[in-house]
Amino acid sequence: MTEILLPILIALVSLTVGVLGGYFLKMKSLQKKAKLILKDAEIEGEVIKKEKMLQAKERFLELKTKHEAYIAEKNSKITVAENRINQSDQNLRTKKEEFNKRIKDFEQIKKETDTFRANLTAQSEVLDKKHDELEKIHKEQVDKLEKIAGFSAEEAKNQLIESLKAEARTEAMSHINEIIDEAKMTATKESKRIVIQTIQRVGTEAAVENAVTVFHIESDEIKGRIIGREGRNIRALEAATGIEIIVDDTPEAIVLSGFDPVRREIARLALHQLVTDGRIHPARIEEVVKKVTKQIEDEIIETGKRTTIDLGIHGLHPELVRMVGKMKYRSSYGQNLLQHSRETARLCAIMAAELGLDAKSAKRAGLLHDIGKVPDEEIELPHAIYGMKLAEKYKESPEICNAIGAHHDEVEMTSLLSPIVQVCDAISGARPGARREVAESYINRIKKLEEIAFNFEGVVKTYAIQAGRELRVIVGSDKVTDKDVDALSYNIARKIQEEMTYPGQVKVTVIRETRAVNYAK
Repeated sequence: MTEILLPILIALVSLTVGVLGGYFLKMKSLQKKAKLILKDAEIEGEVIKKEKMLQAKERFLELKTKHEAYIAEKNSKITVAENRINQSDQNLRTKKEEFNKRIKDFEQIKKETDTFRANLTAQSEVLDKKHDELEKIHKEQVDKLEKIAGFSAEEAKNQLIESLKAEARTEAMSHINEIIDEAKMTATKESKRIVIQTIQRVGTEAAVENAVTVFHIESDEIKGRIIGREGRNIRALEAATGIEIIVDDTPEAIVLSGFDPVRREIARLALHQLVTDGRIHPARIEEVVKKVTKQIEDEIIETGKRTTIDLGIHGLHPELVRMVGKMKYRSSYGQNLLQHSRETARLCAIMAAELGLDAKSAKRAGLLHDIGKVPDEEIELPHAIYGMKLAEKYKESPEICNAIGAHHDEVEMTSLLSPIVQVCDAISGARPGARREVAESYINRIKKLEEIAFNFEGVVKTYAIQAGRELRVIVGSDKVTDKDVDALSYNIARKIQEEMTYPGQVKVTVIRETRAVNYAK
């Protein structure tokens, strides 16, 4: 039994030893692999670490560069601000020095004036004494002459006056004509200089208003939604806005037609909101139109405030500010009324400054001169008279009220601001491109000009040129003398002024010539 078990035990021991040896070999192999994996992981970790470090350094450098650029920009702005402050400080010091110098000059002039006044008083006393002495001597001489001549002083004076009247009248007329001619030349030259400088210093773009607004849409499919079933949407929109809406074959466009620019703008904004929102039905249309109307009212007030701030006009009544803003949506002869009023205000300020008048009051009158064209209700008064009444109602000064009412000669001018406003209104309206006329009315105006001049006696031909701003009249030399030419030109101009309405002014030139024709045979 022992002999049998011994080999079996030996075999089991050998098998166990073999298994354990294989196991230990595998363990050693696994340990080697684990070491290799750990080593690879450490190497890979080092690589990733280096990459992350490089990325961090690059990000740091990028942030550092941006920060340095930001600091440089801030330093540049600070430098510019410091330079500006230094320049302002230098200007203030210069102005202070000039002011101190002027004060010293003024004190010196005051001392000289006081000295001159004292000398003048002393000389006046001496002259009074000499005058009394001369009066006494003159009376003695007159008494002696009366005794010698046998005439009293009154009789001699009457004879002398009668003898000198004719000569004095002739010389006076000659001097008067010379003075009038010289004054006309000087006044014409000076007025041209002031008007030209005023026009040159104000530049305004020429914008012409239309009676239609084109509303652009993305596709023609929206036209059907705007029209609605059996046209109920478009009828509701026209009833709410008072604007005619024309939907035709024009691609991607709808035309809004109406003479009221405020209503056209309300219709345009309402359409824009309805198309953007997508809900288009009568109830929604009324809601949007009310909302847009309120928005336009707010914009009108904001426009009026912005205009007064831009022009430096303060203290206007809120209702006048609203009317100024309302001018943005009005036009006169195609010219935007707010633009025209702003331009007139600037022209008035410059011209008043040139003439030594109050530029702020002139600017205020120029801005308000056409507020009568934007009434909240139907009126029968001329716009100048209505504007004057509005200005009086809202406590404007009498000079400004008169300037508003007199800029079309409908009331008498009582202040120097009135002719300035009238002239600047004409300059702004007569500027080329500022206003437009319908071709038919333009042609009728030209024909009317020529007919008025042609009806005068002695006129042979008439020509209206420069878009009706000048009328040239040819007269027969056998019917009109040189002396009658001035009177004829004046009479034609007066009749045009009385019978016609036109922007700006019309120059009337009468031409008389004598032609002598002979033939050499």
